[in-house]
Amino acid sequence: MDIPFLGRWRKRRGGAGGGAAVAGGEDDPAATADLFSECALLRSQAARAGVRLDDSAASLEALDQLPPRWRDDEDLLPWLGNDAGLYLGTVVVRTVPGACWEILPGGRPVVRLASGREIDVVSAGHAWAESGVPELSQLYAEIAES
Repeated sequence: MDIPFLGRWRKRRGGAGGGAAVAGGEDDPAATADLFSECALLRSQAARAGVRLDDSAASLEALDQLPPRWRDDEDLLPWLGNDAGLYLGTVVVRTVPGACWEILPGGRPVVRLASGREIDVVSAGHAWAESGVPELSQLYAEIAES
């Protein structure tokens, strides 16, 4: 999924057109993590349901328990799926040692683990928003084990 604002953000920061690992080099990993952690739509949906997203694994479990009312809104679904993936990535980057964001060619954000494994969290977020599978907390547990 192409994220248009990401291209503009990279241009302002002088980012390259190819894949850019934000774990080192000239990019600022903290700024990238902050950008991806916004997830405003997901956070507002969760807050309406009384769920506080505190970037913890427990908050992923709480998201998995929400009634999926957003599935009735085809316009909302892709945006919420994108936010769910970015939020999953945020939790992984903030809690799994050595995990960092990487921007693939074309602007696709993935999480790279210390082992070198890349996790397409945005695709996982879309699957979760559309069908509830995989559960975000279960995927997090699998990622954290690797």
